[in-house]
Parts: sequence; C-alpha cells; structure tokens
Amino acid sequence: MTAGASSDRRSGSVRRFGLALAWLALLLLAGWWIGAHLQLTGDLRKFMPAPETPEQTLLIDELGEGPGSRLLLVALSGADPTTLATQSKALRSALAGDDRFALVANGDTGLDAIPERLRPYRYLLSPTLDTQPLDAAYLAAQLDERVQDLGSPAGVLVEPLVGSDPTLETLKVAEALQPANAPQRVQGVWFDRAGKRALLVVQTRAPGFDPTGQQRAVDAIQAAYAQARGNGAGELLLSGPGAFSVEIGSRTEAEAQWIGTLDTVGLVLLLLVAYRSWKIPVLGVLPLASAGLAGLGAVALLFDGVHGITVAFGFTLIGVVQDYPIHLFSHQRPGVTPRQNARALWPTLATGVVSTCIAYVTFLFSGVDGLQQLAVFTITGLAVAALSTRLLLPRLIDPAPRDFAHSRLLARMWSWTQRLPRPRWSLLVFALAALVATALAPGAFWQNDLSKLTPVPADALARDADLRAELGAPDVRYVLTLQGRDDEAVLQASERLRPALDQLVRDGALAGYDMAARYLPSAAVQAARRNRLPDAPTLRAALDTALADSPFRADVFGEFVDDVAKAKTLPPLSRADLAGTPLETAVGGLLLGGDGHATALVSLTGLQDPATVARVARLNGAALLDMKAASESLVVAYRGRVLAALAVAAVLLALTVWIAMRMAVVAHRRAAQADVSSTSPRVGIARETARRTVRVLLPMALTTLLILAVLRLCGVELTLFHLVALILAAGLGLDYALFFDHAGDDYADQLRTLHALIVCSLMTLLVFSLLALSSIPVLRAIGSTVALGVLGNFVLALLISRQPAAAGSDQKLAAEAAPAGARGGAA
Repeated sequence: MTAGASSDRRSGSVRRFGLALAWLALLLLAGWWIGAHLQLTGDLRKFMPAPETPEQTLLIDELGEGPGSRLLLVALSGADPTTLATQSKALRSALAGDDRFALVANGDTGLDAIPERLRPYRYLLSPTLDTQPLDAAYLAAQLDERVQDLGSPAGVLVEPLVGSDPTLETLKVAEALQPANAPQRVQGVWFDRAGKRALLVVQTRAPGFDPTGQQRAVDAIQAAYAQARGNGAGELLLSGPGAFSVEIGSRTEAEAQWIGTLDTVGLVLLLLVAYRSWKIPVLGVLPLASAGLAGLGAVALLFDGVHGITVAFGFTLIGVVQDYPIHLFSHQRPGVTPRQNARALWPTLATGVVSTCIAYVTFLFSGVDGLQQLAVFTITGLAVAALSTRLLLPRLIDPAPRDFAHSRLLARMWSWTQRLPRPRWSLLVFALAALVATALAPGAFWQNDLSKLTPVPADALARDADLRAELGAPDVRYVLTLQGRDDEAVLQASERLRPALDQLVRDGALAGYDMAARYLPSAAVQAARRNRLPDAPTLRAALDTALADSPFRADVFGEFVDDVAKAKTLPPLSRADLAGTPLETAVGGLLLGGDGHATALVSLTGLQDPATVARVARLNGAALLDMKAASESLVVAYRGRVLAALAVAAVLLALTVWIAMRMAVVAHRRAAQADVSSTSPRVGIARETARRTVRVLLPMALTTLLILAVLRLCGVELTLFHLVALILAAGLGLDYALFFDHAGDDYADQLRTLHALIVCSLMTLLVFSLLALSSIPVLRAIGSTVALGVLGNFVLALLISRQPAAAGSDQKLAAEAAPAGARGGAA
C-alpha cells in the first residue's frame, strides 16, 4: 500500500469518526431538549373514542378523575387491637394534614370533620327537623340525654358542644360523613368483622391515572405508617387503583430492565457474530436512536402530553427500524461504495417504509388522541430512521473488506432452499385451513373485558375484593344515575328515590346505597328545615320550659339560640360552598355537573337482584348503569375505528406496492433496452407487475391468517394490542418479501439478501420472544404475536417471494470469489 493511499485511508477514518461524534452530539442535544419538554401522561381517556352514551360518558369520567380511581384502601394488622387502633389514629392524624390527600377516614369521628364555617348549617343538613320540631318536649329529652352523656366516657367529646349544640346536630352531620355501610368500630376506629385488622379509606388528590402522584401518595402513607408504628409490631396493606398502578409500574420497570439487558446483550453478540466488527453495533444504534428521539419530539410538539403507551410502543419500533441499517451492512461489498449501495437499496427500502406508514396514516383520522399520537410517533420515527440510513449512515461505514455473497454457509442454505418446491395450490389450502380454524375455534373471538387485561396478580385482586367487602365499599360494576338540568333537580330526584331504595334494602335486593343528597340536601329540603326552626323568642321560651327540671343553667345556651337565629337567615348550602371541606369530597364523587346538565349517582352495596333494582329505578326516574357493559361498548367502538382504518390502509398498501412493482418492472425493462413503446410489452409489464405484487403481498397476508389461527386455537381472545402487533408483524413481512423480490435472479444479491434477512429476523425474534415471556398482558400479547409473525413471514417470504437464480450466475460468483480464497468465511 502506498503512503498516499494509507494517508487517504487514515483521513477517511478520521472524517467518519468526526461525523459519528457529531451525530451522537446531536442525539444527546435532542435527548436533553426532549427530556426538558416532555410531559408524560397516563390518562387512559386519550386512548378511548368519544363517548356516545351516558354509560360511556360516566365511564370516561371515572377513568379520568373519578373518586373511585383515587381511592386507596388501607389495612393494618399484625398486632393487638389496642395497638392497631393507636396506629390507625396516628396514621389518620398524619395524613389528614397532608395536601396530597383529599380524604382520610378511619371511623374516628371528631369535631374537626365539620369546618367552623359550616357549623351554622348543621340544622339545614341534619334530618332532625324532618320529623322533630325544636319544642320544649324535644329539648327537655335532649338535655336529659346530655346529662347522662356527661357522666359517661363520651363526656369529653360532648362537653364542648352542650352550650352551642345541645341536640348534637354537629355530631349527626359528622356521622353522616362516614360511609353509608361503614364497618364496625373498635376503640373508636374501623375494624374488620374478625376484629384483627384496622381499616382506613384514603382518597388522593392525584388522579388514578397519574402514576407519579399515586407513587408519592403511597410513599407518604408508608412513611407515615412507619412513624406511627415505631419499633412496635404491625403490617401495612395497601390496595386500590393507585396502589395497583404503583405495583404495576414497579413490575414493568423491573421487567423492562431484564428484558432490555438481555435484548442489548443478545443483539450486540448477534451483530458481532454476523459482521465480525465492533463498529457495526455502534453504527446500527444511531438510526434507531434518531428514530426514537424524533418520534418523541414530534409528539411532544404536536400534542399536550405524551401518553406512556405511546412511549412504550416506541420500543417495539425496534422490530422494524433495526432492519434498515442491517440491509445496508449486509449488501455492502468491495467495489461498491456505501453511498452507491444505499442508492441501490433505496427504492425497496422506501417502498417498505411508505407501506408500513400507511397503516398509521389512517390512525390520524380516527378521532382518538392516543391513536393519533401513535401515528405521529411511528411515521416520524420510520421516516427519520430510513432517511438517516440512506443519507447519513453511508458516510460512516468503512469500505467493505468482503462480500457476504462469498459465504459458503449462505450458499449451502440457499441451495437447499432452491430445491424446495414452490408452493402454489397448497397456499390456497393453507389459507382455507387457517380461516376455518380461526372461525371455528371455541370461545369468543374478541376480548372486550378490560379487567382481563390487568397485570395485577390474582391474589392482589382477591385482597382488594376482601377489603372492599369489609369496608362496605360500593359495587364497582353497577350504579344508579339520575339526570336533570341542574344540581337542584337531581338532588330532589334523589330524595324522591330514597323511600324506594330503603324498601329494596329491607327486601334484600341490595345491602345499602349512598347518594349526594345524604350529605347535601336539596335547596327545597334545606329551606323547609330552615322554615321549621323557631324564632328567637319561641326558642327561648321552649328552652326555659325544658330547663325547669334540668341541672343546666339557662345562660349556658346563649350561643345555641344565636346559632338557630343565624340558621334561619342562611341561604341554602350549594355544592360550590363545600369547596375545601370533607363534604366536597363526599358530594363531588356522587354529583356530576356540566353546562346545563347534572347527573346524580347512587352507589350500591351488596347488589343481589340487578333486575329488580333496575325496574324500581325506572319507575322512579332513575337508570341502573352497568359499567362493565359500558366499558365493553367502548372497546367495541374503539376496535371498530381501528379495523375501519386498517381496511383503508390495506387498500392503500396494495396500491403502493403495485406502483412500486410497476416502476421496478419498467426500470428493469428499460435497463434491458426492451421496447416498451409497443402494445405487447405493455401487456407484459402489467402481467409482471401483478405477479410481483401478489408475490410481495401474499406472505404477509398468509402470515396474518396463520397468526390468527394459532392464537385462536390456543384459546386466545384477541385484543386491541393484538391488532397493533399484527400491524407490526405485517410491516416486517412486507419488508422481507420486498427484499427477496429486490434480489431478483441475481445469485449474489440473493445471498446478501438472505444474510440481511436472517440477521433481521433473528434480532426481531429475540426482542419479541423476550416480550412474550413478560407477565404484563399487553407486552405478552404484542411479543407473542410479533414473534409468531417473524417466523411465518420469513418462511413464507422465502418460499413465495424469492426468484430462481439466473442460469450461470452461481458459477460466475464462484469465479469472482476464487481469488479471495476463503476470505468470505461463514455468515
């Protein structure tokens, strides 16, 4: 080698190294900017279609910021009841002052349950005046009871109230704040029926879909409990949507670590074995990183918050994007510069990119924000990966020292493949068998039950159900609704419904119920109670009569008379007046307001006869909503949109492939100097275009049928995640078929393509096989589906899309390889 050539080589290496560093620096800068501006969200509503029914609207609200999604159930165990009661009170005291919690309840009713500004309203909120006037007889009976109370252990609680509230309306209102079907109280706090676990209910301010907020809430509870327990005995159990999201997040992070580690190690080893160069794994990462960062950046710029599912889906893009640099590496050879190689591959690579993007372009018109995010992320990522492979990566690749077409192992594999019979009518039999298996497999075809997709362990769900039963938590499936023009209308409707519900409880159709009117009576009821209050002179006269035979002095009750007089002038309490109070939490979850419309919810406990409850509800202007049915209808609507988008995408994809094949056929004819101006060749072009189009699309279509048949025969009910995985698998299959077709009858290019697709398929198989081992249902569905698709697509593309090698091309390649001896080595 001359000195000039050596200098040029060193100069080229330095230039390539500098370009690689510049690319890496840009990626780091982009990563920093995206990290600073990226706002992640876990709001599942972004992946739901617009609700079309009251049930769906209610479900969407509950998935968002509904009280049920923010409820945490707490159980303390592992110590004697006295210790547990002490820990419960200490835990409640610590959490009650924490801004992260809207409600902390453990059955320990105290005066602090009702804020000072609401205490004058106690006569309007308490049901006492519905049946009992504040006359002398009633006051005398109440004063006698207060004398007994003061001599009992409850005297400490009652004594501060006697002068201002001798009828204890404040305690009655505080008692009403407790759940309608609260558990038993032992030593002043809630315990389970066995008396071995102290129970609490905590409602977070962070929505259930906010994993960060829920994690902070869980951490705060655990820290407060550790302090309350001290060095004593005890155990804390947390349950509820927020606790589940934290547990799922931890499990997902742990699985992502081991899957990611194995993926990384496996991919690096595979690339080192396949290319025998440490540079290939490094250079191959650059387009992948560029694709991921570009996709995230595009979504961050165009949307208000990036959904966690969108980010998670980005990791699955590696199954498609990783193929682009692999094709460039495997087709590189002596005598062809990397730029020339990229230019020759570009038509086929671009066809695959455009075809894969088509499926996601249709998502842009789905009307679902989450699908639109997926579309933007995927289209941007694929485009950037392809363009960087075409324009940037060739500038970093060293001139190839060898040609993979000289591999003896590849030659033997291809020779064996060539001897396989090309399937024809057997493909029709295969397709019909797959269709029959898919159609006749037992069980439902689609899985519409969202609860079946939860990664929460069965034992955790069982513990949650047990705690809900002990706490008297409402049924999560059924709820009664009352519709009206405003809060007042639905509150009055709720009050009219109460007698019918009380009768249902007596009949055993349900164990109990809860409604907003229990905490916030309608303005009409409040006004009626206010009008029943005596004026100041009448009340003083009744009080004097009641005090005649009482040990209490008359001057003790001046504040009581003033409070009643003030209550007679108060306007009815509204929902807006409850802001910042415990009543806001109790009412807010059961009274939903909007522009010109309001909905009152009635939560049910121990529902035994849904049909009877539904009939009684209808007779009283209410409706029994089945939240499970609502969620399933949402899933069906969502799936319908996805399938409609995919149907359009299938037509566009076929048209795109047909155009690409026609361009390739025309280019080939021109290169061979064929006469394409006459009529006859045009017919030949049309026939050849159709033949190649079918040859490219058929493996993908058959593999899709194969996947559906295998999943159904294994008893798998398909979900939306399987659909997403089928799109990924179809994109891979199209890529394999396009490159086998691109190789044509050139024996050398056939071997290079075989090398590239073996590496691509093994890498993708490794990634998605590990995902298939995940305990997370979403990841398992995607992993198993795509892994099966990789195998099916590779085999069928090899059998269907390949062409016979041109006569003598293998001898020509052998002659070219002879001077190189065994330099090509094994693949």
